[in-house]
Amino acid sequence: MEIVTKIAPIALALIMLGLGLGLSIKDFTRILRNPNDFIVGFICQLILLPIVAYILILILKLPIETALGLMIIAAAPGGVTSNVLTKFANGDVALSISLTAVMSLLSIISVPFVVLTSANLLGVTGISSDISMTGIAVKMALVVSVPVIIGMVIRGFSENFINSKINFINKITGLLFIIVFAAIWIEERNNIFNYLAQAGLAVLILNVIMMTLAYIIAKKFVTGIAQRKCISLECGLQNGTLAVFVTTLLFNDIVYMVPTAAYALIMYITGFIFIYILKKSS
Repeated sequence: MEIVTKIAPIALALIMLGLGLGLSIKDFTRILRNPNDFIVGFICQLILLPIVAYILILILKLPIETALGLMIIAAAPGGVTSNVLTKFANGDVALSISLTAVMSLLSIISVPFVVLTSANLLGVTGISSDISMTGIAVKMALVVSVPVIIGMVIRGFSENFINSKINFINKITGLLFIIVFAAIWIEERNNIFNYLAQAGLAVLILNVIMMTLAYIIAKKFVTGIAQRKCISLECGLQNGTLAVFVTTLLFNDIVYMVPTAAYALIMYITGFIFIYILKKSS
């Protein structure tokens, strides 16, 4: 896991910088003007997703390593990918960006809380006693919050230039995401299919259930179809690079990272299938 451990923090910091370059203050103030849609998406992703993941763990009686890996990916916020696919699905891109922005900044608190709490409930003993919620939060802040803020500051000084390059920036962040997961597959190529056999079904079930459940909830509580698409995709497309980074902070064993790698592969397939179904039914 040596290669992944070295590149994940750098890749995540650059991805979050790219996210920050696409943000402005209005992405946060927009929430105040129309809070209902945001609150529904926020609750679905921050609260409902980890709960569904934990219930799934209990039902499937997953091994500890797979279970905790599933909780790590469930705790991760949506990433830039969710913004891109929301646009592709003709969803509410502004809402998607707002959810991604807020959830990413809150992740320095929410991710350590969800992961360490679930580890305690699952009886995980492989976490070093030197690791604390505060310690994880500080390290996450350095590669998550700080790059986002720097990106927003740069955009504030060069908004026209950044706007003209935003598609290129999104492509670079997508490439960084691919590099991280390619490194996982290369390092563990002899074991990866065994790992996927263990984790694949669980992450597929979580992904499909959560996108469907989020869509049903959004259909009842949000303003329109564009917002339903957005919230469903935000709940189905997680920031896998952040999940990898958290895993490397907590464990030295690649097996904890397998659900993240499996989810990263599956979420694209189910995401596009979900978009296809929505477009056919509209």
